[in-house]
Amino acid sequence: MENIIKAEIYNDGEYYCGKCIDFDIFTQGKTLDELVQNLKEAIQLHFEDNPDSLSKFIPNPTLNDILNKVALWNQKTKRELIEMLRKY
Repeated sequence: MENIIKAEIYNDGEYYCGKCIDFDIFTQGKTLDELVQNLKEAIQLHFEDNPDSLSKFIPNPTLNDILNKVALWNQKTKRELIEMLRKY
């Protein structure tokens, strides 16, 4: 199964702009076709320059995945984090 990289696409009045949701990637084009091509290239370049960033990406994370990440960021076990959340 392929990973899906989501992007927000909008027109700013002059250009079509594309911004990835999960990664710090932005590009633009005068047409939608140009934007899509530029976005593909920007994504490829991003991962060539930052190969580790894809390994941190969890497409469609489960609640368990999220709890594990938050616990790691807060230097807590998942059980400690769940107990903290129960207090609220």
